Amino acid sequence: MSNQTTEFDPKAFRRALGNFATGITVVTAQTPDGAKTGVTANSFNSVSLDPALVLWSIDKRSGSCEIFDKASHFAVNVLAADQIDVSNHFARPSDDKFSTIDFSEGFGGAPLLNDTAACFQCESYETVDGGDHWILIGKVVAFEDAGRSPLVYHQGSYSVVMPHIRFPAPKHGEPAAIGRLKSRLNDNLYYLMVQASRAYQADYTPLQLSTGLRTSEARMLMVLQETPQLCRKELSQEVNMPDVEIDNSAEILQRKGLVSFSEDCYKITALGEEQAEALWALSRQEQERQFGKFSKDEIATFRKILSSLTRR
Repeated sequence: MSNQTTEFDPKAFRRALGNFATGITVVTAQTPDGAKTGVTANSFNSVSLDPALVLWSIDKRSGSCEIFDKASHFAVNVLAADQIDVSNHFARPSDDKFSTIDFSEGFGGAPLLNDTAACFQCESYETVDGGDHWILIGKVVAFEDAGRSPLVYHQGSYSVVMPHIRFPAPKHGEPAAIGRLKSRLNDNLYYLMVQASRAYQADYTPLQLSTGLRTSEARMLMVLQETPQLCRKELSQEVNMPDVEIDNSAEILQRKGLVSFSEDCYKITALGEEQAEALWALSRQEQERQFGKFSKDEIATFRKILSSLTRR
């Protein structure tokens, strides 16, 4: 290996560790007498499936150590891609970190943050001496998986998750991918449209999820930007989603300050307008990438065909 280093300069060591991309969490806890704390940590990791154990570490100099030591439980809140402000908030010292934060209480009173990618509620299991840090091991007693794109930390900067552009090549003797097969399917226009739509969506969806919004939330926000106020029934017709999904998405968008609700109608806010513009920019960027190789006449013909089919 080139550029091997044997002298442990702390800054150089930290930079080298930064090559290992990690998720970002806010670990929270509350003592029996009501003292709460929350710290930003990227040291979270799994330990065991049976029993379900996870770990994270905290600097021994941290003022939060005493609270974690006294608490019966702690919660690991895995931050979503749009929660950079939350990460920064809990990374800074504060007398009351929860005064401006919405949360609910979990086991042992541990604060559970809203709109995270996932959350693991843990019973304090064991504390291990780890040099200048304490390693806290927890037994998972409950968890929630919201399916949001996570916030990532890599080489000292915030990042987002994107799928790798390479796909594994077929093994020797295996049939080629369906798209390359010469069969009747290649003459079936409906099949080709479905396959093209799936391929396009596979590239675009990760871009949209990187904003921290799920597809249903993004769709609702973009529709509301085009029609700034829609009543519930009208919105249901426009977004073509089940009522329960509309209610869940609307609740999250309201909590984020992107949408308001009054007189049974939803209205996009100024902050929502900014987020919607970012979503449209991503959409235009992907459209240009996919269709930029075709001429204006080809695009016009393609649009004419699609428009004709959608009017049927």
